[in-house]
Amino acid sequence: MILPIITYPTPTGVEFAPDVRFFDEDLFTFIENLKETANASSLDALCAAQVGNYYNVIVYKETKDASEYKELINPRIIKKSGEVQTTEYSAYFPNIPANMKRYEKIKIIYEDRNGEQQSLNVEGDLSILLQRKMDFLHGANYLILLKGEEREKFENLLLSNGLPCEIKPKGFNRDYFVKAARAIAFIMVLIIVYSFIEKNEDLWQYQVYLALAGFATNIIYILYSYYQNKRANTCTNCFNLSFLGVAALETLRIGAITLLSYFLL
Repeated sequence: MILPIITYPTPTGVEFAPDVRFFDEDLFTFIENLKETANASSLDALCAAQVGNYYNVIVYKETKDASEYKELINPRIIKKSGEVQTTEYSAYFPNIPANMKRYEKIKIIYEDRNGEQQSLNVEGDLSILLQRKMDFLHGANYLILLKGEEREKFENLLLSNGLPCEIKPKGFNRDYFVKAARAIAFIMVLIIVYSFIEKNEDLWQYQVYLALAGFATNIIYILYSYYQNKRANTCTNCFNLSFLGVAALETLRIGAITLLSYFLL
């Protein structure tokens, strides 16, 4: 059965693919469907996350001319060497190139259909291909991995291709709120360290004020992100879930530091 391949701006829904625990007919049927889907779309590789499935699975061709797809279950990179600059394309962002930094050689451990551990040493194009597939298994794509000028170039390419969600609305950069929350968390950690050097009854009160400021910063970040999305008339709010995830992570960090401060200060 040919499965629908997810493309941008629809999120894959997979933030992290957990390890496969049951090597049963459901898994094997899915793998065969994944191979059929990759073949129907003339792809050299495809992973479960690209069809919205949580299986930690990749199917791939060893060479472009290969007639059969091999499979990796629960793949992990355990060794990497030789950084290279690549220009890549992904089925998730059809016909839009991205300049990435990859490793020339990698060693992967994985499991076969019998649940037995195997290893694979790859280099060159296949190494780059498998690294890209493993990005998806960890909830990553070019928009998440690219930084600085390369990310800006990629965002401009998305916009020039008429994609429906405004990637970079004009105005105040919402990432400043994230940086502010992280700065607050860092100051709170410094206060905990300082408490071991000099005791001060006011330190706990400072932590409370900082924690409240951090929580408020995250709330403003969420509200401003929604506001920026709404400004794009054709935006489908495709990134709202990621905004909430970032805010939740920063809130959890500040909450954990506050709890630690309660017991130490």
